[in-house]
Amino acid sequence: MRINANLWLAILFASVFCIQSATADDRPNVLWIISDDLGPELGCYGYPDVQTPNLDRLASEGRRFEKAFSTSPVCSSSRSAFQTGHYQTEIGYHHHLTRAKPPLTVPTAVDRMREAGYFISHGDGSAGNTKRHKYGVNYPYDKATHFDAMDWAGRADGQPFFAQVHIKEPHRPFVPSDRIREQAPIPPYYPDHPVTRADWSNYLASIEKLDRIVGQILDRLDNEGIRDNTLVIFFGDHGRPHVRGKQWLFDGGLHTPLIVRWPKALKPSVESEMASLLDVLPTTLQAAGLDSSDLIGKNLVAKEWTGHQQLFAARDRCGDAPDRIRSVRTDRYKYIRNFHPEKPYLQLSSYKKLSYPVETLMKVLHANGQWDSPWMATSRPEEELYDLQNDPHEMNNLAPSPDHQSTLERFRQSLNNWMEETNDQGAQDESLVVDMEALMAEKRQWYERTMQRRNLSPDISDRDYLEWWKQQLQTPSDRLK
Repeated sequence: MRINANLWLAILFASVFCIQSATADDRPNVLWIISDDLGPELGCYGYPDVQTPNLDRLASEGRRFEKAFSTSPVCSSSRSAFQTGHYQTEIGYHHHLTRAKPPLTVPTAVDRMREAGYFISHGDGSAGNTKRHKYGVNYPYDKATHFDAMDWAGRADGQPFFAQVHIKEPHRPFVPSDRIREQAPIPPYYPDHPVTRADWSNYLASIEKLDRIVGQILDRLDNEGIRDNTLVIFFGDHGRPHVRGKQWLFDGGLHTPLIVRWPKALKPSVESEMASLLDVLPTTLQAAGLDSSDLIGKNLVAKEWTGHQQLFAARDRCGDAPDRIRSVRTDRYKYIRNFHPEKPYLQLSSYKKLSYPVETLMKVLHANGQWDSPWMATSRPEEELYDLQNDPHEMNNLAPSPDHQSTLERFRQSLNNWMEETNDQGAQDESLVVDMEALMAEKRQWYERTMQRRNLSPDISDRDYLEWWKQQLQTPSDRLK
C-alpha cells in the first residue's frame, strides 16, 4: 500500500511531537518565599514609612491577596499545616515544637513534588548556597534526604524545581532602625510610647531587610531567564511578632501578606476575598499538573478567585505557656473560644518576656495607673466576638451583647462542627504523653541562662527590666515617670 506525501508528513510530525512531549518538561518551577513572623506592613499593602520596593514590584506583577491568614499564630504548627495542606490540629502537630510526635499520615509538599519528578531545594535563594536554613515544622523528617540540595542550580537540564526559601526576617531579634518612624501607624491596643515606637521601628527595618533579600532572589530569576515560567508564592508563616500578635488568634497573629506571581499564566490583580495558607499547596500541585482533590485549599492562580467564606485557626501550647484557643472568622466577624478562661492574656511566656519590650512596658504603665485595657485582666472571657468591619483591631468584645446572641450562636456551632469534622486533637491532655514538669524546667533554665547572659536577675522587677529595655532601644529614660 502506498502512502502519499501528506500522510507521511503527518506521521512524521506526530512522531516528533510525541518524542518532544516525552522529553521536554515545560511545567513551571515553583518557588516558595517564606518570611518568618510577618504582618501586612508592606508598601504594597498601603503601609507608610516602610520601604519595600521589591515586594511592591512583585505585587504589581502578580496577584496580591489583601486578606490572607495562617491556621496558627506560631511557626512550627503553621508550617506543619501549609506543608501538608491539613490543619495542624487534624494531624496531631498543633503544639509549638510538638514533643510527642505521632506518625505523619499524610504526604508533604516535598513528597508530592519529588514523586512528580521535581528537583527539591531549600536554602536562602542565592546561587551556590549550601547552608541549611530554618524549615521549622513539627513533624520528623530526614535532614539528609528530605531535600535534594540547598540550591536549585543542581537540578538536571530541563528539570523543573520546587524550591523553598525561608527568610529569618522580621523574626526577633530585629534589625536596628536608623530612625524612629513617627509616621508609622501603631495598633491602638499598644501605648504610644517611645519604647513602643522604637521597637516598632526596628520591626519595620527588619521588613526592609527582608525586602532586599527578596529583591536579590527576584533578580536571580531574571538573570537565569526563568522568570516567566516560575510560579513565585511569597507569604509569612503567620502574623507579626508583637504583643497580641504572634501566638494569638487576633488578626495580628494570623494576618500575613500573600503574593503570587506567574507571568506566563497569571495576570496582575488584587483580591479582597479571604485566602488561607492552606491554599499554597493545592496551588503548587495544580500548577505542576498534580491532583489536589484530597486537600481543602483552593487554587490561588485560578482564573477567577472566589476565596473562602470562613477560615479556622488554632493555638495550643507555645513553649512554657500551655493553652487551647480556637477561632473562626468570616469577612465580617471573628469568633474566638478560650478553653482556659482562667488564664490571663499575659500568662508567663518565657519567649515573650525575653523578646517583647512592650509587654513589660504595658505591665509597668498599668501598675502606675497609666494604662488599662482588657489585655491586662487576670482572666479571659470564654468567648469573644468581634465585628471586623466596625472594629478591625478587635477591641470591643460583642459576645456578652444581647443584640449579637444569634450571631454568637451561629459561630459557636460552626466552630463545633469544624472541630468534630477535622478530629481536632487539641482536647487530648498533653501531659499523658509528655513530661510537662521536665518541659517547664527546661524552659525555665533557658530563660535563666538568657537573663544571666544579659547580666540580669531572672527575677528582675518589671520596672527595672523596662529600664534595661530602654537602654537596649536607646529611648529616653525620663519619658516614663
